[in-house]
Parts: sequence; C-alpha cells; structure tokens
Amino acid sequence: MARMADLDELALAMPQTTKELSEDGRPSYHVHGKLFCFHRGPRRDAVDPDTGERLEDVLMFRVADLGVKELMLADERGIFFTTPHFDGYPAVLMHIPDLARLDREELEDAVVEAWLTRAQKRVARAWLDKHRVSDD
Repeated sequence: MARMADLDELALAMPQTTKELSEDGRPSYHVHGKLFCFHRGPRRDAVDPDTGERLEDVLMFRVADLGVKELMLADERGIFFTTPHFDGYPAVLMHIPDLARLDREELEDAVVEAWLTRAQKRVARAWLDKHRVSDD
C-alpha cells in the first residue's frame, strides 16, 4: 500500500530530482528543472462527478507517450484518469487516496516512468544502465 511519503521518497531518490512546494504546500518534482510529477491544485476541469466540487487530491504523472497513457487509463481498477485539460498530453492523473490501491513497486514504476520522460538522455541512460533496465 503506497502513501504520499513513498511518492516523496521514490521521486527524490531519482538523480537530479528536486522538490518544490506551492504556497499551499503541494509538492512538485522536477528533474533538471522539468516537471515530472506534482500534486495538482483544484481546476475547473477536475470535479467530483457526484458533488461537482473541484478535486483537491489529484496527482499528475508524466508518461512516455499517448499509448502508455491509454494503457494506464485502461487498467480495470480505474486508478488512473484524465481530464479534458490533458487531452493529447502524455500524462495521467490519480486521486491521492488511490495511492493505497497501488503497491510500492507500482508507484515506483509510475515515478520512474515519469522521471525518464523528463531526465536528460545521458542521465536517464546512466540510471537505466545502473539498474540494468532496457529502455526499449
């Protein structure tokens, strides 16, 4: 069962990652100045379907491409979702309480995938080589 503390630990374990906090304390994670994951503020396009209230518990993860996005959105558990704001953009969203529906390895996969989309190629390659992971 994953938690926000796990997200923080996993994201900050990736090379060249920095964490910034918004004025209201929402974290965002950057690699070499590029955003790869963040706790999204309330927006008009992300509302609770039952109450119509703006969602305040949404995380955004970058993904490699729209194909990966579609695969994640097709997960039968319904953990990942999107909004019109992210149409055509390689990212998925999830509610923070749904972290508990992921195990730590699944969260790590999402963090690493997001980080790889934004890391400099040489840094990403070095990380992949060190962890004996193919980027194919």
